[in-house]
Amino acid sequence: MANLHVRSNSLPSKSHPIVNDVEDQLCRLRSNKGTSTSTSVISDLAILRDLHEGINNLIQMPSTQQAISHANSEKWTNELLEESLGLVDLCGFARDVLSLTKGSVQDLQSSIRRNRGEAALADNINAYMTSRKKINKMVKKLIKNFKNLDKNCIMLLDEESDVEGDRGLCRVEYERDQECCSESSLSLELPKSGKDMNTIDMQNVLKQLQASEMTIQELEEELEAFFRSSLKTRVSLLNALNH
Repeated sequence: MANLHVRSNSLPSKSHPIVNDVEDQLCRLRSNKGTSTSTSVISDLAILRDLHEGINNLIQMPSTQQAISHANSEKWTNELLEESLGLVDLCGFARDVLSLTKGSVQDLQSSIRRNRGEAALADNINAYMTSRKKINKMVKKLIKNFKNLDKNCIMLLDEESDVEGDRGLCRVEYERDQECCSESSLSLELPKSGKDMNTIDMQNVLKQLQASEMTIQELEEELEAFFRSSLKTRVSLLNALNH
């Protein structure tokens, strides 16, 4: 997101508890970088939610409100607002991805459990694989859009930072490897056709589908919480600008 090009003495001291909390969340997020499991994505979403709660608290502070209302801050605040709107839109896009995934998983589960016959099962397997390809394309777009959010970062200046200096900068990287979102535990080992699926195959696939559905549910819950916190941050920023 946008750099905060304002004098650091307008912002809260680095030793302030709220600033410390934000920096702690940044460190937690950085420590998770490099992992590629659905569990790590869920963990990152929870950290991002807490981070936005901290940023929201930071915006509420008088010193931050003063910095936001400063005449020289108009450019970066406008950029921040634009990018926060982009983040809200991306959350909606991610929810569409998860909804599509859940629908294809549930359709395949239903087909297997009801034993609708080889033709119906084959159709559902093909539909699932088609939806997987669509999901992978959507995830690529999602990752690309995250990268476009000003290099996917929020920068916070500490009390020793210069206007253009980079000392004391804390960066949050939103980008994740594509495999982290598109593969993880949502991939399944499926037979090529319904004819190739025996009773043991069906039981194994149902177990995988159930695990995938539970993972999707967790992702949806954390994404929704992150969406609410990012929306709250945007509203707080708008309120600060209107004071």
